[in-house]
Amino acid sequence: MSALLPQVNGTLGETVQETNLQTIGFHFKFPPIPGFSGFPTIVGPFSYTAAQANVSAKVFDWSARKTLSAAKANEESARLSVQDARDLVVQGVTNAYLQIIADTSRVDSIQAQVNTAQVIYNRAVDQRKAGTSPGIDVLRAQVELKTQQQRLLAQQNAFDKDKLSLARVIGLPPGQTFNIADSVPFVPLSGLTQDEALRMAFAQRPDYQSAKKLVEAAKEALKAAQAEWYPTLDSNGYYGDAGTTLNNSHGVFLLTGAINFNIFNGGRIRSDEEQARAALKQRSDDLADLGGQIDFQVRAAFLDIRTAADQVAVAQDNLELANQTLLQARDRFAAGVADTIEVVQAQESVAAANDSLISALFAHNVAKAELARALGLAEQGIKKFIAVK
Repeated sequence: MSALLPQVNGTLGETVQETNLQTIGFHFKFPPIPGFSGFPTIVGPFSYTAAQANVSAKVFDWSARKTLSAAKANEESARLSVQDARDLVVQGVTNAYLQIIADTSRVDSIQAQVNTAQVIYNRAVDQRKAGTSPGIDVLRAQVELKTQQQRLLAQQNAFDKDKLSLARVIGLPPGQTFNIADSVPFVPLSGLTQDEALRMAFAQRPDYQSAKKLVEAAKEALKAAQAEWYPTLDSNGYYGDAGTTLNNSHGVFLLTGAINFNIFNGGRIRSDEEQARAALKQRSDDLADLGGQIDFQVRAAFLDIRTAADQVAVAQDNLELANQTLLQARDRFAAGVADTIEVVQAQESVAAANDSLISALFAHNVAKAELARALGLAEQGIKKFIAVK
């Protein structure tokens, strides 16, 4: 904007000068005159003092005005880029938080498996002492118990490391201890169609709006380059006091106006136009590519949400069946009609079903977080999308 605003500066100067008039073309030749020795060719030294305010202003410069429009569009694009970066931060924190929730569920699930394995082992030992169960059943139960304990240690380690990752993402001080406060239940996505989501994404995604502003800025920059052919109208002037001293001075001023126009510039303006046109083409291609990415992200998020929801339903049924199988296997083992092989297999089925359910829930919530990011609503609506409680 400063290129269009008047420029004002002040000067206070003391000048001492001696001039040879011959150097600027004054050659005085007069016929001899009695008592007159002729004009001197050296003038001075003399001095004067001047205090003045100088003003220069562009009355009309269309190229500068278009450059200002391009700068405003670039500024708005940068503001939108900041908003997009905030959405990325929210998505990163959300994914790390959901990972902690999934880790907590896995730790609880494996701990339950350890408790079950411990009960089976204790019962196998008791039956071995009573002579109703062979020693191999005790060994199988002990192996299963140690296996579940090993899984618990590994999962606890993964949980602790993921907590460190979350602390790093959100900027907590090193070594800061914390516990998560929210849980994320399974809530199917409803009330939003894919077509509606696509319209929302193109209307409010910050990065897409930022790219559109960059295209707008490139268009204005092209107009600015083309406007370099247009005449410009400038004005310059000053006003102040000048004299041998400030006490012996008089007001002085100067005002000039000029129209400037191009006659020949060696192809500079044409090259500026070509450069601006190439930049506009690149910005337009980037916008089109981003539009394709957004379309893909929204559609992919809907596919992931739909698939994860189906996986959750199947995993819930599978877990219920696995728990029933484990219950019957434990009863059969307690009644002495089955050995620990059947119990161990049933317990492994429960563990696998639990892990599948946790993975499906995690995938479902992550897909909803990705949809919120794809719509440009991560910062404003992430809790609503994944139904945090």
